[in-house]
Amino acid sequence: MSLSVDEEERWDRQRTREAFAQFGIARDSNLADYERLRAELVVAHLNLVRYLAVKFANRGEALDDLIQVGTVGLLKAIDRFDLERGVEFTTYATPTIVGEIKRYFRDKGWAVKVPRRLQELNLSVNRAIESLTVKLGHSPTAAELAAHLHATEEEILEAQELGQAYNLLSLDTEVAGDGDKNSQTLADYIGRNDPQLANLEDRANLERAFEVLTRRERIILFLRFYESVSQTEIAKRLNVSQMHVSRLQQKALEKLRNVLLER
Repeated sequence: MSLSVDEEERWDRQRTREAFAQFGIARDSNLADYERLRAELVVAHLNLVRYLAVKFANRGEALDDLIQVGTVGLLKAIDRFDLERGVEFTTYATPTIVGEIKRYFRDKGWAVKVPRRLQELNLSVNRAIESLTVKLGHSPTAAELAAHLHATEEEILEAQELGQAYNLLSLDTEVAGDGDKNSQTLADYIGRNDPQLANLEDRANLERAFEVLTRRERIILFLRFYESVSQTEIAKRLNVSQMHVSRLQQKALEKLRNVLLER
């Protein structure tokens, strides 16, 4: 007599429970059985990995790559699963596999190597800005974000600035020209002389001089002269007075001037 669908499903769950029971014993006593059971559990749940990976397949990454990443999540779930919790393994493994795939997209999206801690803080800051804006009725300051996320103001500002490193620009990105109706892309500029090369040595010296500044002084100069942020806006972000920002800016410029004169 053939089994009904429900009976087959219960049988599959039972077999999984039995495999994990043996897996837990073998982990401490028999390495060969441990590796064999681990491989069997992986093979038995590859369809789950494929099913979850397909949901992300329209985001520009090869399905095989997503399955490979998802399998890493499956292995983590197998190694961490506790049979005594009374939860079905597929229920436990799904968020772990999905989390690994999402982490892959998040890491791959950054144009430069950024510490995982700051990547996660950047995401938290973006979410906090949305929620606090609704709650407070205004865009939150760095101090308000820091208090909400239990971080320092410098970490908040650094995470926000590093957020600009998330995506590389395509060579097909159009570049707007002054009064030029003909569209140009970044690729059109490849191979041309760079007028900034003449200032390369000065810029290198300036970068080395920045090492004498404190973290807050570097942030102020970056926002003021690289991002063209006003002193008033910087003061709001740092939760200090505009006069204090002015004094810190002047002090930082004086430090740079003294260092560059010594070279």
